[in-house]
Amino acid sequence: MRSTVQKEIQEAVAAYEDKPRDQWLFDYPAQVGLTGSQVWWATDVGIAFARMEEGFDSALKDYNKKQITQLNSLIHMLVGDLTPGDRQKIMTICTIDVHARDVVASLITQKVTNGQAFAWLSQLRHRWDEETKHCYVNICDAQFQFSYEYLGNTNRLVITPLTDRYRCYYFRASAKAGFPLPLHPKTRPLPHPSIHPYTSSLHPSLS
Repeated sequence: MRSTVQKEIQEAVAAYEDKPRDQWLFDYPAQVGLTGSQVWWATDVGIAFARMEEGFDSALKDYNKKQITQLNSLIHMLVGDLTPGDRQKIMTICTIDVHARDVVASLITQKVTNGQAFAWLSQLRHRWDEETKHCYVNICDAQFQFSYEYLGNTNRLVITPLTDRYRCYYFRASAKAGFPLPLHPKTRPLPHPSIHPYTSSLHPSLS
């Protein structure tokens, strides 16, 4: 099962640019589509930062407009005829898309101009490595290999300041990595969480 999920994610990431995203999503299972979308979100933000360094100052703003267009397209699909499974998949991706849009909007507001800024590095970022043929999840200095655990077509909680970064992913990643990750200077450290076999395991359910 894990090898199948891994293969599906590899194929989805490779095919992402072959057709519009709102068509591409229907070619793959929900978990694969969501993971592939997250991989390409991090990739597209990286591309925008690279363009900004080349002098295209509006690159991140342009990408944010693209995000809004993609999100509106999915929302429009939700008012149409969908199977229960496809509706759940689109709703889940919309939830993650809203957070991704807000992250980029925040980077623009903070005038972040490169990918080494803490505001970006502190985000949970997925990437696909063509050399190892694996998906990895990064946050700050920590990196974890995607576990390819099959999760099915499930929903996601709306991401709020209480479930984002330091209150959730940050400390779980810190516990899993075995060392404290760097904190933003203005962030007050919270107690280190006890390691639990479920909450400390960084797998797709945390994304």
